[in-house]
Amino acid sequence: MPGTNRDNIKPGLRVAIVQKQHQRTGELTEGIVADILTNSPNHPRGIKVRLASGEVGRAQAIYQ
Repeated sequence: MPGTNRDNIKPGLRVAIVQKQHQRTGELTEGIVADILTNSPNHPRGIKVRLASGEVGRAQAIYQ
């Protein structure tokens, strides 16, 4: 499931994010959503989230 719609992302979900410094390589980091940082209902590059580990990035995939 893509991470471009804010309605799809809730705190506690497991997601894969791409951090700012990894945007060129596309390296993904997996974790649990702690906070949703994007206020708009959708974003073409992914909704920005903060993981429970403190890492911030744009959601690329949502795991069930």
